[in-house]
Amino acid sequence: MFPDYAALCARTDGPPGSSWGLFGPDDDLGMLNFLTPQCAVAAAALVTTGEVFDLDYPLNTFVPSLAGTRPATRHTIFANNPNHRDDWVDSFYLQSTSQIDGLRHIRHPVAGFYNGVADAEIVEGAPRLGIQHVAEHGIVGRGVLLDMPRLFAAQGREMAHNQAFTPADLDAAARLHGVRFTSGDILLVHTGWAQWYLGLSTEERASRRRGSPGLHQSHEMLGWLWDHRFSLVAADNSGLEAIPVAPDSGFHLPDEPPPERGPSHNGMMHRQLLALLGLLLGELWKLSALAEACARDGRYEFLLTAKPLNLVGGVGSPPNAMAVK
Repeated sequence: MFPDYAALCARTDGPPGSSWGLFGPDDDLGMLNFLTPQCAVAAAALVTTGEVFDLDYPLNTFVPSLAGTRPATRHTIFANNPNHRDDWVDSFYLQSTSQIDGLRHIRHPVAGFYNGVADAEIVEGAPRLGIQHVAEHGIVGRGVLLDMPRLFAAQGREMAHNQAFTPADLDAAARLHGVRFTSGDILLVHTGWAQWYLGLSTEERASRRRGSPGLHQSHEMLGWLWDHRFSLVAADNSGLEAIPVAPDSGFHLPDEPPPERGPSHNGMMHRQLLALLGLLLGELWKLSALAEACARDGRYEFLLTAKPLNLVGGVGSPPNAMAVK
């Protein structure tokens, strides 16, 4: 029996609001531990039509880089003889398109990396918190999709370009879709952002308003995610969370200087989700076709699999994710 989030916030044997130690002192998986073999067996029973949905965008879909720090991947094909082909890639940034953020991705500015792993262990080739642990465990379970544009349309509400979804919004979407959550679920939040962004011209992308819809930053949201025992949460936007961040969340550190390059994570829940709770995050997943299929058949649950790269010490990876209805 695991404590609820309120109890985590009151703990004195570890950082408040953390799950450190609950899965063991040497744990490298965090909330992925909720995804058990029993979850996989139950999810397999959801397959009725065999229709498969690829949830990864092709590499280099989001070029120029949304983060501003990840050049395009370069693919080269070579031949040793006329009947042979081989290939390699250069400048392969593992979190440049559809991705899973591993537990190495973000540290908490006070507590550090998940489960107390020392900064010195977060280096190339070292195993602690590496994405290879996720690859070896595998991600096979029940996926559930919450279609936020359809919720807002059903409620007669306009969804802002940077709409922050609250736990009440997510609960309302679950009710609309007839979804009841179970421990180990893989939560997909369809915002429509990626499809919208990819429909823009190059000029429109350059001049677009900064921001995207996503999860609202709050302790209430952290509690909602932990108390539902999700094993992974993914969305089709660039950071899972709403951007710009909520100014009154309490997560913003006013004295933290901005980074010299790339986006600032100051005020984002990534620090609490990854480093304190140990929740794997997915970003830029391709969800629109799956959302359409769920709307057609009225089933917002499905078998979901994902297999990140087995790279020892990797920080993140393309998800190689599929949904099967």
